Amino acid sequence: MEKIIIKGIRDGLFIQVPEGTWNEVQIELLRTIDNQLDFFHGARLTLHLGTHELGPVELGELRNALFERDVTLWSIDGKSPDTISAAGDLGLIAPPDQSLAEIEEPFTSELQGEEAILIRRTIRSGQIIHHPGHVIILGDVNPGAEIVAGGDIIIWGRLRGTVHAGAEGNEESFVCSLDLSPTQLRIAGHIAVSPTRRGPPKPEIARIHNGQLVAKVWNHEHRR
Repeated sequence: MEKIIIKGIRDGLFIQVPEGTWNEVQIELLRTIDNQLDFFHGARLTLHLGTHELGPVELGELRNALFERDVTLWSIDGKSPDTISAAGDLGLIAPPDQSLAEIEEPFTSELQGEEAILIRRTIRSGQIIHHPGHVIILGDVNPGAEIVAGGDIIIWGRLRGTVHAGAEGNEESFVCSLDLSPTQLRIAGHIAVSPTRRGPPKPEIARIHNGQLVAKVWNHEHRR
């Protein structure tokens, strides 16, 4: 069976399931979620079912199984008119501005390092997030939490835990936060710890400059 594809999108997560018997595909989907419950906790899913033909009963059972795992089945897309009709009966149709073409564009793109995942919650102590692309968090990263990304790490909140951007050696990666006070911060092979703060916190961005890991005030000038 081919792999399940997971992408971060504006409204949550987009999952594309492979072909095969629906029973096997559903088992694999739920197993994937069970193996990463912290990652999927509270997520809202847009599910692309391809050519799978499912009725309201099958979709309802899937929605209930996801609900038991604190995951919301928000919308369904696919190539089967019967499946789309059944999804419509259950109110699982994506709004017009979230078209399949817009979502699928990253699958055909040959740009490297542009995958991103959006997490709308605080990352608590003991929780670990790994992602090969960029990681965007709308919330805090508490002490004892760890974020590892192949690309950039953007935190719309306070950073108190451990972060590692450019984990595969990309020294162009950066870390930015509204309050940058990590336990440890790494970009590629460079490591730093936060000095004692003086004054109120300010949004900051950390990146490699002239071979050194430095942090500066994060503003509109810090664009690629």
